[in-house]
Amino acid sequence: MTNQTTIYELAGGDPPFRTLVEHFYARIEADPLLRPLFPADLMPGKEGQFLFITQYFGGPARYNAQRGHPRLRMRHMPFVIGQAERDAWVGHMLAAIDEVGFAEPVRSALREYFERAGTFLINHQAQPGIELLG
Repeated sequence: MTNQTTIYELAGGDPPFRTLVEHFYARIEADPLLRPLFPADLMPGKEGQFLFITQYFGGPARYNAQRGHPRLRMRHMPFVIGQAERDAWVGHMLAAIDEVGFAEPVRSALREYFERAGTFLINHQAQPGIELLG
């Protein structure tokens, strides 16, 4: 057992993470590249993301209790995630983090995690020298 304060606790518990998810999904709703990757009803995704990120940053283990192991790569494999999708997704998350106004060290911890996670989920590489016309 340690007495180390978690990012979840430093951030203020559930409320700022709920706000983060709302700001992030508002950006997703307006994004023509990413919106088609999400289901019509965004509420289950919002709840899943909230449960996951609060657990990841030291909050209650509600995600695992409800959905089991996160298996992020497996859960995202059905979607084509290339560099453009990663960059758009991460950009929206970083902007949402800034909009919520997390203080340091929470802000940096969140930004570092989401940048790494976005890269980790890339599952599609563009073919060099092939240009799509459209």
